[in-house]
Amino acid sequence: MTDNSLITDLRKRYHEGKPVRILFVCLGNICRSPAAEGIFRYITEEKGTAAHFHLDSAGLYAGHAGELPDKRMRIHATRRGYNLTHHSRPAREWDFNEFDIIIGMDDANISGLRSLAPTDDDRKKIVRMTDFCRLHPYYDAVPDPYYEGAAGFELVLDLLEDACMALYDAITE
Repeated sequence: MTDNSLITDLRKRYHEGKPVRILFVCLGNICRSPAAEGIFRYITEEKGTAAHFHLDSAGLYAGHAGELPDKRMRIHATRRGYNLTHHSRPAREWDFNEFDIIIGMDDANISGLRSLAPTDDDRKKIVRMTDFCRLHPYYDAVPDPYYEGAAGFELVLDLLEDACMALYDAITE
């Protein structure tokens, strides 16, 4: 599970009326991280708390910069009521100044983020998305669905819905 002091700090920001700044990161920022951003945004809008959060997503690979999320992910997300309109961008060192928590989807993302983080304190902001899963506790990563079929995209959305709701609950309780 995630460092409790980080969640405590996020909860404090939220209850003080300061925006909680969350960055979701995957490899290309065209499947998992924009879906996580879209799901979390949907939750905050449904709960009437969107103004309390600043959300974004990024990728460790800059080759998709400026692109919309993968069409297959947009189709699957739309079926569940999520609107994914984010344009891909690369993760950058500056993000560690702009965000309170930076969430990677798998071991490679976590490793890449740790390499990008300028300081040890910045590395403490990095967590794994599946650390928040309640309904899917046996997953240690959100798998990349890019080369998978429909079931791969559905699994990713299941994991992200679980983790995003749990993260939201942890921050707002």
